[in-house]
Amino acid sequence: MHIVQFQHTRVPVEKYGGAQRIVVWLAQGLAELGHQVTLLAGPGSRVPGIRVVEVEADAVRRPGFDVHRYVEGPVDVMHYHGPVAHPPNVPYVATLHGNMGTAAPPYIICVSENHALRHGRDAFVYNGVRLDEYESRADKSDFDLFLARLHSAKGWRLAVAAAKTAKFRLVVAGGWRLSFSRWVRFVGEIGGTRKRELLAAARCLWMPVQWDDPCPVNVLEALASGTPVLATPRGSLPALVGRDGGAIGADLAELIALRRRLTDFPPAACRQRAERCFSHLRMARDYVRMYEHLLAHGRLPAGRGVE
Repeated sequence: MHIVQFQHTRVPVEKYGGAQRIVVWLAQGLAELGHQVTLLAGPGSRVPGIRVVEVEADAVRRPGFDVHRYVEGPVDVMHYHGPVAHPPNVPYVATLHGNMGTAAPPYIICVSENHALRHGRDAFVYNGVRLDEYESRADKSDFDLFLARLHSAKGWRLAVAAAKTAKFRLVVAGGWRLSFSRWVRFVGEIGGTRKRELLAAARCLWMPVQWDDPCPVNVLEALASGTPVLATPRGSLPALVGRDGGAIGADLAELIALRRRLTDFPPAACRQRAERCFSHLRMARDYVRMYEHLLAHGRLPAGRGVE
């Protein structure tokens, strides 16, 4: 099968950019499964092992877009990572990486079961990560980690409040902020080796989100690093964390209490959950199932949940 993906920005990203990482990992996973993959992406894009065609986003989004101006040979399906302003001249799908109104178009694939239910549909594929890019360590360090945009919806204030209340060391990695207190260390946006090391060394990842997060990549990265997750019961978080990847607490007091049980979630169990449920190859296989069902039946199938 020849699959053309479209990502409107440059890939890969060095620091923040969960959706862009998913695009890269999906392209590589599809190629590893034996499919032909062409990635249309912003100028400067380079992905090892993948044929990349650099395009300006407006050229793909304008009326009358012809994919064969950029890609030679037959195209089985075009996969957009974002909204489709004007349909292409080949079968297509689009992944919805954020939230929108319930009147989402029929070609949309959501990124978790909860995400799909909230948008009135049943087609979804959970995000997955390249497990070989993450190190799982049994010898954790003396700090917890918050790794996300410093936006109120991500719940960083709850994580900081917990560190000050329970007096544990917290490393905050995200957009710019001033120093918080003796218990909280701010390291700014991170990527590459620094990010991998912090994820592997942290005792846990704090994810006290205050919105319905569709399928946050940082949670999957933490599990791949053998790091349990403490999260609120919003969006896809209960399904991602499961029984063996950490714990779900409704408020600050519950999360602080659950933190005392981190030994119940050993690094090996977290890593095994990532291997079982959230690898880039599982994600790629589930998308192939979507493509094949669309081509055979003219509609998308129901997604497959995680245990």
